[in-house]
Amino acid sequence: MRPIIETNAIAKLYRMGEEEIHALESISIQVKRGEYVAFMGPSGSGKSTLMNIIGCLDTPTSGDYFLNDQNVSDMSENELATVRNKEIGFVFQTFNLLPRSSSLDNVALPLIYAGTNKSERQDRAMQALENVGLGSRAYHKPNELSGGQRQRVAIARALVNNPSIILADEPTGNLDTKTSYDVMDLFQDLHDQGNTIIMVTHEDDIAHYSHRIVRLKDGLIEKDEVNTEIRRSSSLQQPM
Repeated sequence: MRPIIETNAIAKLYRMGEEEIHALESISIQVKRGEYVAFMGPSGSGKSTLMNIIGCLDTPTSGDYFLNDQNVSDMSENELATVRNKEIGFVFQTFNLLPRSSSLDNVALPLIYAGTNKSERQDRAMQALENVGLGSRAYHKPNELSGGQRQRVAIARALVNNPSIILADEPTGNLDTKTSYDVMDLFQDLHDQGNTIIMVTHEDDIAHYSHRIVRLKDGLIEKDEVNTEIRRSSSLQQPM
């Protein structure tokens, strides 16, 4: 089976006036369908740049990136937008919910861009909310929800289009410890259902929920290893 994600020597160079910043030097990586991978590294390691390229939010300066057998390296902005909406579900640290819209309308948003009719949008959005345990909060706005509930709405939105991969960028960064562990249990449940998940995090305990950890340093892969100590919140000692 071909990998769902494959990068071949991708590099990313930013020019700031006369200064050149090599965010990625040469990254070759494969992710198989159904894997659960964490990208880790210090600030400036390239992990966010790699996530942006995999998420089709940016393109490499050189090298090739294949997503579901499509070479997206040289796609136009419109082509990338189509791929993002169809293939990728995003979960962000800051939730990125529309403040004046209900949970249901926030979750349905990707379906509007996909051209889905209103009745089907609402049915699928409600099902996605029920899948993350928030069916009873469908008509609540973000300011009526806790941080953990807002992140669950964001996860439901990421799932509503049945994407090929879920990309989570510091998904617990704005949550307290207990809520973080609850959200990570939800990600584990999603992985158990067959979803492919890639997560960026700087927190070691959060990374150990994944099944594979890729550590980056100075725009290169420093280490790529199977996680032999997979964690769930029930196995972690809660702080007093």
